[in-house]
Amino acid sequence: MPVAGTGTDLHAVHPVQAVDGALTAFSADETGAMEAALQAALRGPRGANPLVGAVVVDPDGRHLVTGYHRGAGTAHAEADAIAQATAAGLDLSGCTMVVTLEPCNHVGRTGPCAQAIIAAGISDVVYAVDDPHDPAAGGATTLRAAGVRVRSGLGAAESLDLNRQWFEAVTAKRPFVTLHIAQTLDSRIAAEDGTSQWISCPESLADNHSLRGRIDAILVGTQTVLVDNPRLTARDSLGAPAARQPVRAVMGLREVPDEAAVRGTDGLVTHLRTRDPHAALSLLYASGTRHLMVEGGSRILSAFLTAGLVDELIVYLAPTLLGSGTPALDGLGITTLADARQWEWDGSDGGAVRQLGRDLRLHLRPQRTVALDPQPTRGTAEHAQEGH
Repeated sequence: MPVAGTGTDLHAVHPVQAVDGALTAFSADETGAMEAALQAALRGPRGANPLVGAVVVDPDGRHLVTGYHRGAGTAHAEADAIAQATAAGLDLSGCTMVVTLEPCNHVGRTGPCAQAIIAAGISDVVYAVDDPHDPAAGGATTLRAAGVRVRSGLGAAESLDLNRQWFEAVTAKRPFVTLHIAQTLDSRIAAEDGTSQWISCPESLADNHSLRGRIDAILVGTQTVLVDNPRLTARDSLGAPAARQPVRAVMGLREVPDEAAVRGTDGLVTHLRTRDPHAALSLLYASGTRHLMVEGGSRILSAFLTAGLVDELIVYLAPTLLGSGTPALDGLGITTLADARQWEWDGSDGGAVRQLGRDLRLHLRPQRTVALDPQPTRGTAEHAQEGH
């Protein structure tokens, strides 16, 4: 059965794996559970953590519970599934957990999934791919040491494709980058006189503020600060500041006025004195940012797109025409259709296209241009990048 959005057949991926020198086939029940886990993973949001799904199968092949990761600071997919089973009074002793990424052995905002699996009495774990991030001992090693049978490789190609941008960001040691554009039908982000509040409807603004509450930092250029004087804070439906605020990053060589609203009073502001997106990401990563949202203006948006540093694109499209004004992009250096940057619809986190009030919310990711290696570098801990 093909997995949605991949065009590949899960049953054809890694049908056997060597375990202690012997070839062990993945069962039809495990294959079906991996399909379900990959679909569950798509329900989560992209960002500092990969999309992960987990399914617990009993000895008779029945799917008992399905978990997925809902974003930074929430239970990992494995812990989510185990918590559901506990709430339902289910005994998981002797069951198999099928998960799309190696269970973590990392202590941070949440506990290590490997220990939760052991405590639940699960006897068999099947996962798709190793985690490429290696800050601590691996979950698979810990599970095996506790007597849990561990196999990997089932659904590896699909799991890698599901999180290919996250794997790229981890490997490059840079933040995962979400680029946000609020524009009219004719791709304008402001009118001729510079007015832009508000192109998006209240529902789109609320969705954007919800995203701001999940990211680590939000970035604009000095031109946007000087012209729009944005606060760049996350706010609730009543306009009050949210409990969790992103770092407000301003990129550019011009000074940020002392009276600029972006400075705020909480100290969560940083001036990145560079016009190079690579340098900006390096500075932010070094300071702990793992998920960055780029908001504008046109030059900044274009610079990150031209550099190939955008992992996720969210566009709020208003049913409005201006005919003139500030374009969303300032040129990408493309002169022929053959060089056009291609994107694909992203079905994660609520779907590729959603209507919010009178606007459309478009969710995309870069189209894959190279073949994926189904055997990534041996790693250890699911979601360890987040430090939770």
